[in-house]
Amino acid sequence: MDWNNKDEVLDAVRKKGYALEHAATALKSDREVVLAAVRQNGHALELAAAKFNADPMIVMAAVGQNGFALEHAAAELKADRKVVLAAVGAKC
Repeated sequence: MDWNNKDEVLDAVRKKGYALEHAATALKSDREVVLAAVRQNGHALELAAAKFNADPMIVMAAVGQNGFALEHAAAELKADRKVVLAAVGAKC
């Protein structure tokens, strides 16, 4: 497994979101890779580059997959009604 290869990492995170932990730093900052990871496992948000904690689309995908992923979101999104409602409505 080449953790610097975007295609290989995408395949891995689509199967197991937490595989993002092993990805190269550049890929932890790649929107497509992070989105795939959080869609599979919302908690993968904690492994992504910090900028994604404040990205509404990424956070909504994460909390939509697992409401408890809200703990990894930036403060302003934790206070956002739409995000919180998505988290409460998510399967946990």
